[in-house]
Amino acid sequence: MWREHLYSNGWRAAMVAADVIEPATGQELARTGRAVPADVASAAAGAAAAQPAWAAMAPRERAAVFLRAATLLQQHFDELALFITRETGAILPKGQHEVREAVAFCQLAAGMPMQAQGQVLPSTPGRMSIARRVPHGVIGVISPFNFPLILTLRVVASALAVGNAVIIKPDARTPVSGGYLIAQMFEEAGLPSGVLHVLPGGADVGEALVTEPQVSMISFTGSAAVGRRIGELAGQQLKKVSLELGGSNSLIILDDADLDLAASNAAWGAWLHQGQICMASNRVLVQESIADAITERLVAKATHLPVGNGATGQVALGPLIDARQRDRVHAVVQDSVKAGAKLLAGGTYDGLFYKPTVLGDVKPGMRCFDDEVFGPVLNLATFKTDDEAVAIANNSRGGLAAAVISRSVGRAMAVAQRLRAGMVHVNDQTINDDAVNPFGGPGIAGNGSSHGGPGDWETFTTWQWLTVKDTPPQFPF
Repeated sequence: MWREHLYSNGWRAAMVAADVIEPATGQELARTGRAVPADVASAAAGAAAAQPAWAAMAPRERAAVFLRAATLLQQHFDELALFITRETGAILPKGQHEVREAVAFCQLAAGMPMQAQGQVLPSTPGRMSIARRVPHGVIGVISPFNFPLILTLRVVASALAVGNAVIIKPDARTPVSGGYLIAQMFEEAGLPSGVLHVLPGGADVGEALVTEPQVSMISFTGSAAVGRRIGELAGQQLKKVSLELGGSNSLIILDDADLDLAASNAAWGAWLHQGQICMASNRVLVQESIADAITERLVAKATHLPVGNGATGQVALGPLIDARQRDRVHAVVQDSVKAGAKLLAGGTYDGLFYKPTVLGDVKPGMRCFDDEVFGPVLNLATFKTDDEAVAIANNSRGGLAAAVISRSVGRAMAVAQRLRAGMVHVNDQTINDDAVNPFGGPGIAGNGSSHGGPGDWETFTTWQWLTVKDTPPQFPF
């Protein structure tokens, strides 16, 4: 359906087409439409025209669309999981996870139209005063390549559920998982035409979406550099923006931790999906007395974890998304080694397949410490005291996630409560998301807003004050 097509007021031929390349094989996986900036204005006009009727639809009818969408995802679970695996260069369990979470997002969205949507405020006799939540109108969603289905749908489902229309600009490397699958699913589930649009494209399409006057809000997940640009453009129009940008996340391992469990958590948090996760355990901070033992275990894991085509089910790590990302990761590793970090394992690649890497003696000022690597690189730093661990972890421009591992829950809690991060976990690694939790972080991790769970109503609607009197009053003028 999407071959050389866009989804905007239905499926229509695109002016430009582009190949979608499977990272693990280098072969064409699909050929889709590619949007140009001019497509944004027509999509926004269609979305703005369709949104009022969608918002006015009976709550049960709106809810039913999401329940049907969840059913469709379950019916096509295996084929969707495999396609996502291939398009994103993942292992199959990661593709399966995306579909499972997508089902949950649709089910949760189905409940939103049936929830209370305001409050009755105190007022004078003869007047009713109501604060109610109303949709923004048209929301632009710019989503990334790493978990394209769930990082798009977690925004789209909630935004639609409360009565908005949505325009998706998925990453051009993953336009099917990040956009077209969602469009086809909602179309078959009965979402009215014009309420959802999918426009894959480059930065020029993203800027057109951000600056389009009929788009009331932008939700962006991606890099800090692009997030700053979006924030700047949106700010010029006083447009609401939600930015989720990742950042440097720290996993702290205290000296009373179980060594094998701690190493397992660190490896999973750093290398899952080749480290291309905004919540990845970028920094693993280990108390000095157990540093050698933890390092030995992590080096052994890095040496033995198989890397290859994740769709085969025979490997632990797949490829990086493209050559540009691989070259960036390799440059960070090389620059950090030149700055004094020790390369203990990995640091090499074959094509897009980058070996699990361990860097030791990592310190502030090194790229691997200061920057989000977004690759399979585990950065080891040591500390003497719990206070020093907190100081090192908080030595960043913002953190999305953090974690502490210790046999003493009380001690770990005392450390965790001092960490500056949007999501903090005790006796776990940093990659956690339950579909019902507020998701976001401070500083470079975003603009402080959170979506997910209780954050969705606040993010995707705005307050309106409504008063009603029996008759107009008589004024002295």
